[in-house]
Amino acid sequence: MIISTKGRYSLRMLLDLAERRGDGFIALKDIAARQGISKKYLEQIVTLLNRSDLLRTNRGYQGGYMLARKPEQYTVGEILRITEGGLTTVACLDDDPNQCEHSASCTTLPIWQGLQNVIDKYLDGITLQMILDSQKGADEYYI
Repeated sequence: MIISTKGRYSLRMLLDLAERRGDGFIALKDIAARQGISKKYLEQIVTLLNRSDLLRTNRGYQGGYMLARKPEQYTVGEILRITEGGLTTVACLDDDPNQCEHSASCTTLPIWQGLQNVIDKYLDGITLQMILDSQKGADEYYI
């Protein structure tokens, strides 16, 4: 599994908004400048995040974006699933129940399910607030 730039940049954008959550609506051009990301690319990301109700938007002179919830209510797993379209490690785990004709006799399926559980638990256990807090200290994330 490879996380695309869309997933990585979404996380960076939401962290930028989380850091400035008391500043009101933040202009996309300001986020783009701080993060070194093209404004045009962020516009594509905002579309995905808006559809999932992760952002509040305001148009006009004082327009921009802000988080729709508190930073501790966003997990890295949620953000990446929205921007990446899922986080499954193998295609046979895309459907629930598993649609693979070999799933009942597949000897490797438990390996992939176990790996998926570890990834989900890890990414769903990290919130935007935890990342912000870790910037203040020396915390790291371990599996």
